[in-house]
This record gives sequence, structure tokens and C-alpha cells, in this order.
Amino acid sequence: MNTPKQTALVAVTIAAGLMAGASAASATAAGQCGRASWYALHSRTASGERMNPSAMTAAHRTLPFGTRLRVTNKNNGRSVVVRINDRGPFIKGRVLDLSRGAASQLGFVDSGQTSVCMARV
Repeated sequence: MNTPKQTALVAVTIAAGLMAGASAASATAAGQCGRASWYALHSRTASGERMNPSAMTAAHRTLPFGTRLRVTNKNNGRSVVVRINDRGPFIKGRVLDLSRGAASQLGFVDSGQTSVCMARV
């Protein structure tokens, strides 16, 4: 039978392991390439702030809110720095949802999606 002290130690060890795994997953996610799309809502984002379609923001599945990424359009070489403030994309095969403003700067509003690479700033 475990004592309360032993149980607490096991819980702390498990939590530390989970946090280390989440950090590794987030670090890997920030150095990847894939498909990106854009979206423009007028509601609140997952971080609680109101969506501003002209802001340089993005949605990512796992990166912490506030993370800054340099996103480069592989088709034309344009890049922009965005801040993660929402969760998504929820479409298989996409790694990032950008605000309309960021997509405009990257030059893919008309096509709706493009190939990008992203890296933490």
C-alpha cells in the first residue's frame, strides 16, 4: 500500500513526464512544413480574444497561445510573422489556419490554401 507521500511523488513524476512530452511535441510542430489555409471569423478565438481577420494571427492544434511563428509560402517565398491565438485547423492534412490578413501577405487568398514552412521566432 502506498503512503500519501509516495502517491504524491508518483503524480508529480507523471505530470512532469506529460509536460515534457507536450513541450517536445510543440517544439516539433513549430519546425514543420505542410498545407495551410486561411479563415476569417468574427467571433472569439480559443484563446478568448475576438478574431480580427486583418491581424497577423493563426490557429495551430498544439502550440501554446502567444507563440510567434515565421510562416513562409513555399510557392512564392513570401513570409510573415504570426501569433498563435486559436486552435485548428480541423481538416486532415493541414498544419496551420491563418487569418485572412496573413494569407493576403503570403499571397494565397484567392487559392484558399498553400504549402508553407513555419519556424518559431
